[in-house]
Formats: sequence, C-alpha cells, structure tokens
Amino acid sequence: MTFRGNTEANVKFAALAARFVDGPHVSAPDKAEQRLADWLTDLSPEQAAAIGDLIARFPLTKTILLGIAEASPYLFDLVRADGARTIRLLECEPESYLAELIEKTCRDVSAASSEADVMQLLRRMKSEAAMMIALCDIGGVWPVMRVTAALTDLAVASVQSALRHVLRQEAARGRLSPPNHDSPEDGSGMTVLAMGKMGAGELNYSSDIDLIVFFDPEAPTLAPDMEPQPFFVRVTQALARLLQQRTGDGYVFRVDLRLRPDPASTQVAISTEAALHYYEREGRTWERAAMIKARPCAGDPKAGEELLAEIAPFVWRKHLDFAALADVHDMKRQMQTYRGQSEIAVEGHNVKVGRGGIREIEFFAQTQQLIAGGRHSELRARPTLEALKVLASSNWITFEARDELSAAYEFLRRVEHRLQMVADEQTHTLPDDVEAVERFARFFGYDSRAAFAGDLLGHLNIVQGHYGKLFEGDPTGTAKLPAADYSAGPEDPSLLAHLVTLGFKNPIMVAQTLQQWMVGDYRVFRLESTRNAFVEFVPALIAGLAQAEEPDSAVTAFDRFLQALQRGGRLISLLSQNRDLVALVALVLGAAPRLGDMLARQPQIMDGLIDPRFFGAMPDRRELSTRLAATLADADSYEEFLDRLRLFGQESLFLIGTRILSGTVSAQQASVAFADVAEGVVHTVHNLVTDRFAAQHGRIKGQETAILAMGRLGSREMTASSDLDLILLYDFDQAYPDSDGARPLHGAHYFARFTQRLISAFTTRTNYGVLYEVDMRLRPSGRAGPVASHLKSFAEYQDQEAWTWEHMALTRARVVSGPPGFRGKIERIIRAVLTRPRDATVVASDVAEMRRAIALEKGEDDVWDLKYAAGGIVDIDFIAQYLQLVHAAEKPDILDVSTLHVLDNAARLGVLPQSAAEILRSATRLYHDLTQILRLCVSERFKPETSGEDLLRVMARAGDAPDFSSLEARVKETQAEVRRVFRNLVEGGS
Repeated sequence: MTFRGNTEANVKFAALAARFVDGPHVSAPDKAEQRLADWLTDLSPEQAAAIGDLIARFPLTKTILLGIAEASPYLFDLVRADGARTIRLLECEPESYLAELIEKTCRDVSAASSEADVMQLLRRMKSEAAMMIALCDIGGVWPVMRVTAALTDLAVASVQSALRHVLRQEAARGRLSPPNHDSPEDGSGMTVLAMGKMGAGELNYSSDIDLIVFFDPEAPTLAPDMEPQPFFVRVTQALARLLQQRTGDGYVFRVDLRLRPDPASTQVAISTEAALHYYEREGRTWERAAMIKARPCAGDPKAGEELLAEIAPFVWRKHLDFAALADVHDMKRQMQTYRGQSEIAVEGHNVKVGRGGIREIEFFAQTQQLIAGGRHSELRARPTLEALKVLASSNWITFEARDELSAAYEFLRRVEHRLQMVADEQTHTLPDDVEAVERFARFFGYDSRAAFAGDLLGHLNIVQGHYGKLFEGDPTGTAKLPAADYSAGPEDPSLLAHLVTLGFKNPIMVAQTLQQWMVGDYRVFRLESTRNAFVEFVPALIAGLAQAEEPDSAVTAFDRFLQALQRGGRLISLLSQNRDLVALVALVLGAAPRLGDMLARQPQIMDGLIDPRFFGAMPDRRELSTRLAATLADADSYEEFLDRLRLFGQESLFLIGTRILSGTVSAQQASVAFADVAEGVVHTVHNLVTDRFAAQHGRIKGQETAILAMGRLGSREMTASSDLDLILLYDFDQAYPDSDGARPLHGAHYFARFTQRLISAFTTRTNYGVLYEVDMRLRPSGRAGPVASHLKSFAEYQDQEAWTWEHMALTRARVVSGPPGFRGKIERIIRAVLTRPRDATVVASDVAEMRRAIALEKGEDDVWDLKYAAGGIVDIDFIAQYLQLVHAAEKPDILDVSTLHVLDNAARLGVLPQSAAEILRSATRLYHDLTQILRLCVSERFKPETSGEDLLRVMARAGDAPDFSSLEARVKETQAEVRRVFRNLVEGGS
C-alpha cells in the first residue's frame, strides 16, 4: 500500500487538507471527474474558488474527493449537501474542531426548548463530525484507534445531551425534582451503560450503540406519585427516539437495547435489583464477556459506578476454578463451530465474525481476561489493544502474539470502516464478486485487488493461527487421562469422572448411551466387521462429540442417527479416518434432523465433506455443471439417470446446508448456490427430456423451447426447501405444426405432453426420492391455462390481460434454459412489459390490496413466520416489486431479479430514501439468514418453545445475536420498522 504525501512544507499547516498523506485509487477517473465537476458547477463562484484553491495547494484533496465521488454515495451526499461545511472542514484543525463542535452542540441542546430543535442539532452535529472523521480516516490523518475514539466521544456526548433534555422535560412536568437543573441526571438513580465497542471507546464508523438502561426504584428525585418502571421505560424510549428516529437531517445513532437481561420479555429499562438477581442466578458466559467493556456513559454517575461494583463479582471470579475454565471452553465451542482449514476466500468474507476476523481477536483477549481478571485486576482493560498489551506484559501471551494481533486488529478495523463509509450501513462483509472487491480495494487505497487480498489474507491467517492455538496446551488435562472402559455403564464412577472431565454435563445419560453402543444392538451393526470398527472408533468419537457446542445433545443426536442408519460401515470408516468431522456431523444431527435423516438414508452424500474444496469458495455454475456432467456420464438407463440426478441434488443440498450451519457461507452465498444447483439440474433435465421426447415423437419444424424461472429460483434466493416455479415457453413454424416422429403430435398438444414429461422427470419418486416439487401456477391464466405457453400468447397475455400481481411476479422472471436467440426474444418481451408507464396510485392500491388478501389467508401475527408476518419478507418483496413497476419506465436501471439489488438500485436512482433502503436491506439480510436456517432445520411451523437448544443457538448466531432472546427482540423491532416503511411507501402511495 503506497503513501502519497504532500510536501513537507504543506504538512506544517494545521488545516486538515494539509495533513492528508494518503487517498483512494480511482477506478474510473473520467466518471469521477465528471461527478466532481458537476458538484463544483453547482457551488457559488466563491465556494468553487475556495475548493479549487485547496486542491491546488494540497493535491491529495482532489484525490480524496474523487475517491468519495466514485465509491461512497453516503459521503458524497454529505459533501454536496453543504459546500460551506465541506470547505470549513477541509480548512479546520480536526482535533480542536471536533471538541468545539461537540461542546457547542451540547450547549445549544441545553438551551433548546423543543424536541424538534434537539433532534436537528444532534443530527447536524453527527453529519458534520461523520464527514470530518471520514476525511481523517481516508486521508491517513488519524490512526484507526483515534478514529474510533472520536466516534465514541461523539456517541457519548449525543447520549448525554439527549438524556439531559428528556429529564429536563420530565422535571418541567413535575415528575422529577433534580437538585441541579443543569444536571438533572444527578440523583435520578438512572444509569446508562455503554456496552461493546462504545464501552471500550472503539466504535466503528456506522455502528449501532449498545446500551443497557438500569434504574433504582428508590431514586430520591422521582416524584412520590410516580411509578418508577413506567417512568424510566418512557424516558428510555424517548432517549432512543431522539437518537435514532430518521428525519430530513438523518439520524444520530441507531440504538440497540437488546443486551439487557432477557430482552424478549423485559422492558427497555430494568431495575438494578432485578438485573443483579438475574446476573447472579441466570447470567451466562457471553454476558460476563460483554460486561468486560461496560462503562457508564450517561445518567447518574454515582449510581453507575455503584452498579459496576455490584456486577463485578459476576464478571470477575476470584479463583481459577474448573467452572470458570469450563465457561471459557463453552464460549470457544459456541463461537468456533467447525471451520475448514482451506484458504479463506476474500470475496464475501465477513471481517467481523468470519474466520480470522475482529471477533476472534476480541475473544482471544476476553477469554483470558475472564480466567485471570478476578485475581489480577490489571487485566480488566476495556479496549482490545490495551487488553493485549496488558496480557503480554503479564506473560499471559507472547509479545509476538500481541504485535501480530494488534496489527491485524487495526487493519481489519480500517477495512470495516471503509466498508461502512460506502453507504453508512453497519456491514462487515466484503463484496461477493471480484470486480466489486477490486473497486473496494482501490477505495481503500490499494492499486489492485491482488495487493489488498495479500495483506487481508495474511492478517486473517495470522489471527486464525493464534486463535486456533488458544488453550491448545490441554488445560483440562484430557490428553493425560487414562483409557476408559466405555462399556462399564453409569455405575462406574471412573467412567463418570472421565466424561465430566471431557466436558459432559450429564455423564449418567452419556454412560448409558455408550453402554448401548458397545453392546451393538443396532441394525447398522448387523455385520460384525462394522460393529468391531465402531467399537474401535468409540474413544475418538466420544472425544469428538465432546468438542461439539452442546456435548450431551450431540451424543443424543448421534444415537438417534445410529438407530436410523441402515448401513454404516463406510460412514464409520470415513469418520474414523477424518475425526475432525465428528463435531461437524454432531452439529448437523443436533440442529438439522432433516439433514440427519438424509444422511442416514444415503450415507454416501457425506463424501463431499472430505473434499478439500468443501470449505473453499462456493462452486460457480460452470463448476457445478462440470460436476453434474461427471455424475451422469456413464448412466446407462433413464432410471439410473434420474437416480443420479436426485443423488446429486441431495448431496448438493447436504453440503450447502452444512456450510450454512457451520457459518462458513453467508445466506446470500447459500441462496445463489441452491439456485445454481437447481438451474444446472433444470438445464440438464430440459435437454434430456427434449432428446428422449424427440426420439418418440420427433420434432416440429423450427421448434424452440425455454424454461422461465420465477419466484425464488428466478431471483436466485432459494433455500433448502424451495419449490421450482417454472413456465415453459415454446415457438415453432406455424406452417408445419406436426412433429416428424414415429408417433407424431400436433402443435400445442406436442408441447403440453412435452411439459408433462418434463414435470414428471422432476417429481417422480425413485429410490432416491423426489428431485424438486414443481409449481407452474404462475403461467398465463394459472391453473386454467395450458401447461405450456406459445411465445406469442405469452406476450399478448402479459401485454393485455395480466393482473398487477402477475407483473409483480414477472420482475423475478429469468430464463434458465433455452437457446440464446429464443432466450433473447423472451427477455425483450419481459423488459417491454416491465418498462411500460403505469399509474403509481393504481399500482400502489393493487399492491396494498394484495398484501391485505395474503394477510387474511395466511395470517400475519406470528413473529417467526418470517415470510408472512407483518413487516416480513413479503412486505419487502412487494416494496421492491412496486418500485420497479412504478419507476422502470423512466428509470429502467432499477430492474433486477434480486430484491437486494433492486433496493440498491432504487436508493442509487433516488426513488427510495437512503434511510428506508438501509432498513430494508438490513431486514432482508436478517430474514434471509434466518430463513436459510429454518428451511434447513424445520419442516413444520417454527415454535421456539419446543425447539432444541442447538437450533436456537444456530439461529442466534445466524442473526448475529448473543442469544435467542436478543434475536427475538431484534426480529420484532425489524418487523415494526419494515411495516412502517411499507405503509409510507405503498399504502401512502395508494
């Protein structure tokens, strides 16, 4: 990475522009230059001249402005919104300017009389500070931890000012009697704890702020007739509204209150007494870790310090006892689901929670702080880098580990910031395709993707190396354990002790199960050779299951699997030779019984897990086609062909599903992978049926057929249980309507019979089950229409007869099989239909009415029916489809089959407010993440109260929540936000 500095003479000036030492590389200079020139043209002559002067004196100013114009819509909007502000910031001395900006805003908020004024003041402070901090980061003026400190200072000041305003308003209403009107929080008994990165002074650029609000019900300043809990809940809600409600000036910070005890069933403010009782009785390991970084940031300072002192015994245990150590191993197990050892892919990698990412560095420090911080108070550092320094100086880690992890942490935090600067979104994931990563790398200051990837992979692999070695010195002494008699049963105290030491919490149950295994009274052990191989494998198996997240559940799941297994000699041999797969298989069996049943019926589908490519990048369509062709190459009958197709589909589903459960692919990558598999299968079946049908009935002159994918296959948003929504389109020479085979068929009848044969190839049940369920109801006229549609009839129907809902469905239509020329004709017809002018009011009314009809039919009150719930997937899909139908005539670039891409396009084209786009994109990703898990693991309606802990844990991880209660609270909040956007955009438009 090159540093291109200003001259030494320039650097001596205090102005921000004079201190730039780095900047982006621009990918398309001509376009960026044009955007910058357009902006300068819109400025007043004086402002344009001032910018020109700064560029002339400090050339890196132009480099940075061009990079922002090209790569960051969010920052360029800030630049263009206020030319005077941009000039002011480029000329300012950033350290003193930020302090003065915060101080002045806090004074103005204190003097403000209305909530609207307070919201405007705080939002304008945030915009100005966010722009200045970004310039300091992009220009290399501030190191990354100075950037995080500035962001944290801004957040703390915002929370304090907002809370003081709310409390002053309550005092004015006579509900609070503070001794000091300027500091109404004193004596209020209300404590706002900053958690996570805010507590540690390490906020990222577009971070939520994690807060927990506590109150003392005996607070002396509360009016005698006030009920404490409703009062403090109302204050907390007002605080959150002041900070995160979006107005014309944007928002200040998104507020996350879900780290409080049991957030799905508690109010947003909790009494200190109830909280302490919870932490003492039910507090979990992750909550101990979270409290390491907690610090009071607003409210009653005395009450805050007292609260931390009372919570300290929960966080910092006095002794290095077995329970504390077991807690740490539980944490590691819950974080470290099975991860392959192959190269980490750059594209799509999550630099926060992905392998080798920021969270692994934080965990590396926090676990050792939890173990030793009780006895060694010097280890109780909040910031991650400070914790690494103290751990090294206290000989808990090497200085080499400190230096390498610190360098990686700073690098990854800079990557994280630059990702978030693009659209002011709390994202941590690199783009999925090579070209987009190339553009990002240049925005980050590299001259190529290759150079960026080299540094990124170097840091990720170093982090993974240190993380993988964490406690590898056998801290529980399991390596030195004597051999155990696994057939002894629960009466043997030495076996029970052995199992406890391995980490099992219910050793009696495990010992009983082991005894049954050793007796071998299972169908799979009918062959003595299989039973002998399994008995030999049991010690390694039980050690592997002990590494699962929930060892006891893993044993139960594996026992259930053994009972269902028909033949298992090869599978047992495979596991014994690849023992690191045991924990992964335990995860699959515990969380996804559907995959476990599939594995029990067809053990050979696990072969793919030992393929070295399994944990690499997901195969693309070309690679899948090659694998599919190899699978089918020597099939010597139609029946064997169908069997092999089904086996290929099941193995692909199993492998992708396992990647989802193990957290090594994103939901987006999995959706595309499921669609690529289906598309490859559809294309193969289409060709096979075409040839076989022609062998019987011949061909019609000029015949062409194509398969149009609709729904989830069309949008490439498939899950493990998606049907195929298909339409078959055909054309032929009307002058010669009869086929030329031994059993000729006429025109439309030929293609109807052909379509039925095609459907049969997918849906016929063979020894290997059904390939896919096929739904053709989206064809013209639905069930009442012919199963295959002539191209001309399809075009006329879409142009003259189709309802609005059919055009909504057409936004996802994609040709997945057919000759190129015929494909082009279909695509032109679809585009013409979608880009014709429409009455926005009529479309909005139709969309809103259809949503109401679906709610009446399917219901919308079940939070966990993520598709149909109010504010769920259907709301977002309908918004994306509505925006396309209304705006595609004037802005055809909005069109795309992917909901996420449509939302991106709509925001970029200015037809969807950025604030709404962010809510919808974030919700779409969350719903897709959770839906992939649910479709994989649950065949009926999901009911959390009857679901296993494995599934709830996997769900929480997929939603990036510390536990299921926090996830449930997040889902409810997200659905409320999405429904609000739907009402504003669609119902408001009707």
